[in-house]
Amino acid sequence: MVPENTTARRPSTNIGPFRKGNQVTNETPPDATTDKPTQPSDATSVERNKAVSRRWIEVFNERDDAGEADVRTQDYVAYAPVSLERAPLDSEAWTRFLAGFVEAFPDLQLTMEDAVGEGELVAQRVHFEGTHAGEFQGLPPTHRKVTFSGLELNRFVDGRVAEHWFQMDSLTLLQQLGLVVVPGPRLLPRVLAHQLKKLRRKR
Repeated sequence: MVPENTTARRPSTNIGPFRKGNQVTNETPPDATTDKPTQPSDATSVERNKAVSRRWIEVFNERDDAGEADVRTQDYVAYAPVSLERAPLDSEAWTRFLAGFVEAFPDLQLTMEDAVGEGELVAQRVHFEGTHAGEFQGLPPTHRKVTFSGLELNRFVDGRVAEHWFQMDSLTLLQQLGLVVVPGPRLLPRVLAHQLKKLRRKR
């Protein structure tokens, strides 16, 4: 209760500047983030790497050798399917590998169908299409149209590809070139036995 003849004191709504010691300061606290260099976010880096992967395919389709080389780091290493190349490929070996593919399929065009990225890695599904107009793995030109798919994985360092892994549907490619895949000595008996079982069931 408020005693008679007295007035209730209300808290003041006039909030003045903070005092520091005996001095009044209106200084704004420094922004701790202004002195730090701006770094791209993870999402930005991933999108940039995906764009570089897409551009890498574009310069290959254009047969822009300088542009293709510019995408790669100096210590670039590629890992091809063992059926094509057993040893890892450095930049020089990679250039020869691409030249051999282009010689075998002069009109070869690649299309990126899907791409996903995380951290320093970008994975992509690629469609290949071309004409077998040159020697390929010892096979003379058949002048057949081929179309097959592949999977690629790129590891990036500072916006360039440092490592590259890829696999392709070699079985489909060989079949389109008219080659018959013969099972090896371990697999052949199992294949024959399976076919015999199918024949017996039909009887």
